[in-house]
Amino acid sequence: QLQLVESGGGLVQPGGSLRLSCAASGFTLDSYVIGWFRQAPGKEREGVSCISSSGTSTNYADSVNGRFTISRNNAKNTVFLQMNSLKPEDTAVYYCGARIGRCSRWYGGYDYWGQGTQVTVSS
Repeated sequence: QLQLVESGGGLVQPGGSLRLSCAASGFTLDSYVIGWFRQAPGKEREGVSCISSSGTSTNYADSVNGRFTISRNNAKNTVFLQMNSLKPEDTAVYYCGARIGRCSRWYGGYDYWGQGTQVTVSS
């Protein structure tokens, strides 16, 4: 069974950091583009970042550029999202998705999804 599992979410104060992980089971990630998305209550799912299958190309939403860093370790079948200088507006459920093809922050093009991990930024 093909599955993505996110982890690393939690409660953090403004200005703090978290590192999210997206691990695959049932398939290897090295052929897939991986995207990170987030969805806050009452809002549409937003593309945060994506990384090419080789890891040589990345893309970030303007709202997180310079604060978040996406990376991957294909040997460990895992993709990471390092989130620094977190703000209350970063609060959301974060999801990772996998697709074949080009890096994209549009959620409609992704074939596999994890169940999400909650990130709450609050003092």
